[in-house]
Amino acid sequence: MSGLRGLIRPGRGTASGASGASGVRGASGAGGVSGWRERLGWAAGPGTPNRSGTGTPRQPEAVAVAVAGAPHQPAAAAPAREPAGWDAKPGQRPRPRAAGAGLRAWVELLRLPALFTVPGDALAGAAAAGVRPNPRTLLAIGSSLCLYEAGMALNDWADRAEDAVDRPHRPLPSGRVKPAAALAAAGGLTLAGLALASRAGRRPLAVAGALAATVWSYDLVLKRTPAGPLAMAAARGLDLLLGGVASGGDTHKAVPSALTLATHTLAVTTVSRHETQGGSPWAPLTALATTTALTWSLTRADRAGGDLSHDDRTGGDLSRADRTGGHLSYDSYDARARDDLTSVTQASGRPPEHGPTAPSLWHPPPRPRGVTLDIATLSGALTTLYAVTSARPLFHAALNPSPPLTQRAVGGGIRAMIPLQAALAARSGAPVTALLTAALAPAARRFSRKVSVT
Repeated sequence: MSGLRGLIRPGRGTASGASGASGVRGASGAGGVSGWRERLGWAAGPGTPNRSGTGTPRQPEAVAVAVAGAPHQPAAAAPAREPAGWDAKPGQRPRPRAAGAGLRAWVELLRLPALFTVPGDALAGAAAAGVRPNPRTLLAIGSSLCLYEAGMALNDWADRAEDAVDRPHRPLPSGRVKPAAALAAAGGLTLAGLALASRAGRRPLAVAGALAATVWSYDLVLKRTPAGPLAMAAARGLDLLLGGVASGGDTHKAVPSALTLATHTLAVTTVSRHETQGGSPWAPLTALATTTALTWSLTRADRAGGDLSHDDRTGGDLSRADRTGGHLSYDSYDARARDDLTSVTQASGRPPEHGPTAPSLWHPPPRPRGVTLDIATLSGALTTLYAVTSARPLFHAALNPSPPLTQRAVGGGIRAMIPLQAALAARSGAPVTALLTAALAPAARRFSRKVSVT
């Protein structure tokens, strides 16, 4: 009976005066019940069904202590919890943390593949300002990289509660990176970006300071307000101006290029506000219309600029030949030659045909030997690449505004910044700078397949 009471009342054994026979019978009975339960697949544990259909479910301790006179057996150890740092995504079985999981967590937090879209801002800014890239341009690129990564870390720190619901696999919600570490990284990167800009001069430091203030304001205050996309657009425009100011060029010439890049950023940021929920086709449609308008504007500017030949010995910057910011063509050369010839005629009082400088003024210089590059063709090809990279995923997201397609559209818009920057550099008369910028696109596409840029 004591053995029976032990089965009915889990956790209680027999009295001290129970016979050894009862203990043997209890042991065999308990072993038989356990064996049959295992054969039938009824594993002991919480929620185990009750054979009789009445009473409470059997607990794992009941089988261990039901034997009369048997020593107390510890309860089966609960399965170990999965560590918070496991690398898992929604719908996938968690995997144990690998040796380089900590480094990968920071790569995901900072979205390192998106860094390939940053150097083109400073390069396009220098080209638009009418100067070649120089050591101060490299300082501007370093400052831009630091401030961009500061914004990435601060963005996840500010969104950690929202990401815990929508994207629990992100580094902060999953526990792979501590929130305090992300905030410290954002502050340190901001200071590093300002320090690099200060090495280029006071004016670059002022622009970098405005850029840093815009980044922090967006992440902490403006992101969920109607002014959020405008703040992000202003940040990209300031980043391009930083390259022009640091390189020592004319900042006013870089304003149109900065506005073009800011307009594209505005469209992409508007779409990104729906990347976790989806459901709105208007944002992708608006961004698609913006891409079309920018493509038409760049193509129209190329047609108006005319052809421009370039000798590879010039180093890839034609802006030195034309300080007005326009394209130097043979027609424009003839127009300037006529103006100069008129000035010579008025000064000397002699007819143009008797002037000693008439032949050199009326005839354009011979085309350079060696490699020549049609700037209009290069700019048109880069503009087409920009349109295809940005418009195709936006079109798919407009047809089906689901979260995966919306995120793909945002990623395509981010990668499209590289050909857009290259097209702006080519339009400014810097084909080598444009080609160097465009060379970053394959690397950005390759690494974005491994780490998401959104």
